[in-house]
Amino acid sequence: MVNYQHNANLQAFNTLAIPATAHCLVSVNSIDALEQALQKKAKQYKTILVIGSGSNIVLPDTFDGLVIHMAMQGRTVEQETKDSVTLSLAAGENWHDAVMWAAKNSWYGIENLALIPGTVGAAPIQNIGAYGVELKECFLYLEAMNIETGELKKFTHKDCEFGYRESIFKQALKNQWVITRVVLKLSKLPILHLDYPPLEKALESIAQDKLTPLKIAEAIIAIRQSKLPDPSVLPNAGSFFKNPIITNEKFQTLHKDYPMIAAYPVGESHTKIAAGWLLEQDGWKGRLIGGVGMHKQQALVLTNPNQLPAKNILDFTSLIKISIFEKFSIALEIEPTIVGSYSSPIQ
Repeated sequence: MVNYQHNANLQAFNTLAIPATAHCLVSVNSIDALEQALQKKAKQYKTILVIGSGSNIVLPDTFDGLVIHMAMQGRTVEQETKDSVTLSLAAGENWHDAVMWAAKNSWYGIENLALIPGTVGAAPIQNIGAYGVELKECFLYLEAMNIETGELKKFTHKDCEFGYRESIFKQALKNQWVITRVVLKLSKLPILHLDYPPLEKALESIAQDKLTPLKIAEAIIAIRQSKLPDPSVLPNAGSFFKNPIITNEKFQTLHKDYPMIAAYPVGESHTKIAAGWLLEQDGWKGRLIGGVGMHKQQALVLTNPNQLPAKNILDFTSLIKISIFEKFSIALEIEPTIVGSYSSPIQ
């Protein structure tokens, strides 16, 4: 039985606690339920929005269409060898819970991605990443349903066209498919990614041959909890801006003026700049304007303590983007998906 809610309040369905309303909302927990919901969309609604935990979206005041909340559950081992394990994860599974399940079973590959908010189905869309690891490194394939036709299709690693916080589902295939499950291949052999200084420091007392996925995940959790606010206490969507990637030439110019700039090499010709460092240097850390602000412990995390609508949030971020460009000549990109149209008052 599929239950449709009309004029539904979406405030509990987004971690920024934006007071948004949907014309219709339905939670689906199976392929059949999703198919029914899409058939209803085809008959009654022009627009559709698919959400998981709402941890990476900025919602408009009103969404005049059908919102499908993915609630499919299930974690299974599809294949296992002496050295690896292949996992099938339903789209509605909590991502962090899936990470901890793998870590407790001593399967290596996603432990650095512990405590990233959101659902499994959203992870490939964003190609989530943290502490030197991205989802694409252990991704095998996913299955998705076409919104218009109901066709179920398998998308391989190549099909997904992964990039930095990017995939084909944010570009050419945006709003065309609903991811239903994700299949990952993890290792039973130690594959460690410990290059980030905070992680190295947290694990320095443990010999590398004694490190397990669980110990690494627990260290990641402690680091994240020490500087990132809990959305259930202080509404936020995690990191609000992407770390910009610039040419090495541009980086060398910046480095002359800012010798302590936080940066990491990307290939041979580009450098990734820590967006949080840029924001902190420009005075945005802990700054609150019009009820929206950047967190006092982590400059990259935008908070919405007064549960204000999208316009307040995006007006605030427009100020930040202009300020950063004027100071560093770097154009920041917003990481969460902006649902609906937004016109900045600042041109």
